[in-house]
Amino acid sequence: SFASDLVEQVVGLRKGEFLNDLSGAATLDFCIGVAGYPEKHFEAANMDLDIRYLKAKVDAGADYIVTQMFFDNSKFFTFVDKCRKAGINVPIIPGLKVLKSASQLKTVPRTFHIDLPTELASEILENPNHAEAIGAKWGLKQTRELLEKGFFNVHFYVMNDAHLVRQVIDQARGK
Repeated sequence: SFASDLVEQVVGLRKGEFLNDLSGAATLDFCIGVAGYPEKHFEAANMDLDIRYLKAKVDAGADYIVTQMFFDNSKFFTFVDKCRKAGINVPIIPGLKVLKSASQLKTVPRTFHIDLPTELASEILENPNHAEAIGAKWGLKQTRELLEKGFFNVHFYVMNDAHLVRQVIDQARGK
């Protein structure tokens, strides 16, 4: 019924415990990642309840968290602080998306239930033909700040935009 139930079942698989009796089944060597939402899952009543559900997934055996995409690092940092205060101590990997078009100002928030910062949206609306460059600049700014704050693993939601992500990664690495 819940993601935490699935995590428990997968932890069992890792131990060689299956739903059906598979006598002599070997243990499996893998880790378990779960989703976290810096801006709250759209079905959660509030952030505190969302963090409680996330903690249940971690308590069930999740090894790390990858976040939903976000465009405001302050929301991510607040999310991490709340997770730590709730006793969630597994690694939290920030999830970023590099915008490439003005049309994504509508589709991304609607599809993923997130907010876009006014500064980013305004700049793209004023210069829609340069949306890709603006998105890459914003993604680079986010990435650099995350690295400076000690988050050395970043998950990029590529979604057919590999060249933009590669550009951000190369620039963040100083290439």
